[in-house]
Amino acid sequence: MPRMDTTKTPAPNAAEADTTPADLEKAETPQAAEAEADSAVTDEVTESDLDDEAFADDQAEDREPSQVGSAAFAVVAAGLGVVALSGSWVAGIVSERASVAARLELTQAADANAQIAAQFVDPWHSTAMVNGIFSALALIIATFVLALPAFSSPERTLPTWVRSVSWAGIGLGALGVLLFVLMYFDLLLAIPKAAGAGA
Repeated sequence: MPRMDTTKTPAPNAAEADTTPADLEKAETPQAAEAEADSAVTDEVTESDLDDEAFADDQAEDREPSQVGSAAFAVVAAGLGVVALSGSWVAGIVSERASVAARLELTQAADANAQIAAQFVDPWHSTAMVNGIFSALALIIATFVLALPAFSSPERTLPTWVRSVSWAGIGLGALGVLLFVLMYFDLLLAIPKAAGAGA
């Protein structure tokens, strides 16, 4: 009678038996799903950030023209104030014209005081008039630049250097207007008089 083999084949390791290609695919599937979800969230965040940056750039572009205009007007105001105090070729031309016109009106019998008025006083007043106009323009433009944000959107503010230049224009313009008044009405320097003239 043949002898039966009672030796049992050892059972495979439980962990190795449970690990099958199907199980591996099932284990990898949630990881792939999580990776795709993370990628989708990252893409959404990136697109959101790009949209926010584009919106901020659009707002900056919308505000830029107004600030550039304010800066230009501030520089013009300060320049006019400097020209009013230092003199300009316009004031020189007007002064010379007033001097020539006054001389043409003189007669041979004109006294010394009339000649002084024709050669000095009228050109002096003409120069003061031109400088006063420049000063008034500088004062008006600089004040307009500083007051502009009050009439626009509340969140709008001017750059610091624009405000500084505008205040400089106001100061120069006010000083020029003061000098105009003193010069035009002969309060700064008295009109010279010829000794014994008209006696």
